[in-house]
Amino acid sequence: MNDRTELFTIGQLSDRTGLSVRTIRFWSDTGLLPPTRRSAGGHRLYDAEAVARLDLVRTLRELGLGLDTVQRVLCGQATVTDVARTHADALDAEIRVLRLRRAVLRSIAQRGSTTEEIGIMHEMARLSAQERQRLIDDFVDRAFEGVAPGAPGAHIAEAMRRLPAELPDEPAPEQVDAWIELTGLVADEGFRRRVRQIVVAGAQAAQEQRQPYDTALIMEHAGGAVEAGVAPDSAEGGAILERILAPGTPAGERARLAEEIETFTDRRVERYWQLMGILNGCSPVPTATPAFEWFAAALRAHP
Repeated sequence: MNDRTELFTIGQLSDRTGLSVRTIRFWSDTGLLPPTRRSAGGHRLYDAEAVARLDLVRTLRELGLGLDTVQRVLCGQATVTDVARTHADALDAEIRVLRLRRAVLRSIAQRGSTTEEIGIMHEMARLSAQERQRLIDDFVDRAFEGVAPGAPGAHIAEAMRRLPAELPDEPAPEQVDAWIELTGLVADEGFRRRVRQIVVAGAQAAQEQRQPYDTALIMEHAGGAVEAGVAPDSAEGGAILERILAPGTPAGERARLAEEIETFTDRRVERYWQLMGILNGCSPVPTATPAFEWFAAALRAHP
């Protein structure tokens, strides 16, 4: 008898493969390794082809494939190539989740996080990329409800949605922190109402075609005043204001402009853009809100 015709008992298979008798018997019971025939005493016997089949089953199981998947491969219902590709994709997703969880745990350890923050970070690690995107989409949909896609300013909605398809494999601590802060921000009802107010006011302003103000002058002069600590209601503040406004701007226009600036200026909205920039790996978004707040206060103080 040669290797091609020799028959092996389960015990002999165990000796040849290093697998336990219990495992081989279980796989045989489930149909993954049917016996070639039985001995006169009813013992299961296996030929060389069954030995090769056993090696394949062990390899697929060690790669993490479930018994049902292994059975489909052995029955020819799926190819090893297709199964390997699918399983590799699943492992990639699992690795991304594990890396993200590791980053979250490191952030918790470094931050000395509160119970609330830990809950948010756990949610972050649990959510898939699609679920994280849906969280942002729901917030933006509510803010821009009723605004036509082609309306002026509607393009801002798409920019507000733009999360990365996946956080990096090794998220930086600031990216983990940014997601924590962003999650809390978009869940805050007051913030949601404020963004909605800005969207509605922006649509109305676009229809009225109001005279735009020069943001560069505001950033240069009002921003400089903020840095220098000049009070907006001081005489020096009044002089700086005149460098921004057109000469002879009437009181009514100043009041209207102050109201408009106050409507569209919000530190939390600016923070939203900064957080999105951090998550998307963009250059830091400069802080402009203090300059516009100073400008609005100066307009009120010098009518």
